[in-house]
Amino acid sequence: MTLITRDTSGVFAIAPTPFDPGGVIDFESLTRLVAFYESIGVAGLTLLGQLGEAPKLTHEESVRIVRHVVERTSLPIVVGVSASGFAAMAALTAEVMDAGAAGVMIAPPNTLRTDDQIVQYYEGAAHAIGDSVPFVVQDYPLSFSVVMTPSVIARIAGTVPNCVMLKHEDWPGLEKISTLRRLEGEGMLPRLSILCGNGGLFLDFEIERGADGAMTGYCFPELLVDIVESAAVDRDAAHDVFDAHLPLLRYEQQPLLGLAVRKYVMTRRGLLASDTQRSPRPMLTETTRAEIDYLLARLARHDSRVILVN
Repeated sequence: MTLITRDTSGVFAIAPTPFDPGGVIDFESLTRLVAFYESIGVAGLTLLGQLGEAPKLTHEESVRIVRHVVERTSLPIVVGVSASGFAAMAALTAEVMDAGAAGVMIAPPNTLRTDDQIVQYYEGAAHAIGDSVPFVVQDYPLSFSVVMTPSVIARIAGTVPNCVMLKHEDWPGLEKISTLRRLEGEGMLPRLSILCGNGGLFLDFEIERGADGAMTGYCFPELLVDIVESAAVDRDAAHDVFDAHLPLLRYEQQPLLGLAVRKYVMTRRGLLASDTQRSPRPMLTETTRAEIDYLLARLARHDSRVILVN
């Protein structure tokens, strides 16, 4: 079993959880998704994040999903284990690591208010899951309402050895990446893998600022792989392909609606049998679907990988 480390890099695609129209987990589509992700060259997968509708799953369903994926790929798997209490977090962590996960991801609860509270929370989480389990700090203040300054992240990484990765989703956040890398260069922050989210909306410049890759769920993860692999080789070419996808990236980033858009596109690509989300969920109107179809048609003029089957 390969564990994530502070040198982990590349694209960790966040996989949505497929459901059939009745809301039952669609394991056939999940198998198809895993094969697709492998075929495009991602470095790993992330399961049970917000985009995986983790809060809508039972503990047993969560473990079954992880076991299903681990049995079908050699890619390292990061599993979201955020919970309202450490007991539930520890229980899920133990089972997914036993199943073969490469590490876990922990988001801060929105009750944290001070820097000391944030650091103490992650110290407590690390103790609960065990010192041998590498974990990812999810820094997403727009969603969790918890602001982690670079100095706080440095404190966590410096005092909790099994904190090996930052999922960077602050917005605006480019200067934050630069600051973290500067602190690292000054010896004030141990080396920390930085993978970025926000659908890849700023990935072109995030890589240039020092990020190691992406951990997000854009409906064309091939683009994310392109940017991570080519940004340092041919800057203009990387920005050209990014610019072609930008209208769809932007559309997919709409609050509350993003996962619905993503699942609709993945259904049109033949990766999912249904774009169903478990309730409560937003519904795409016919107008919205038509707008997405229009963006896909435009994108197909610039990217030959836009092949729709539904």
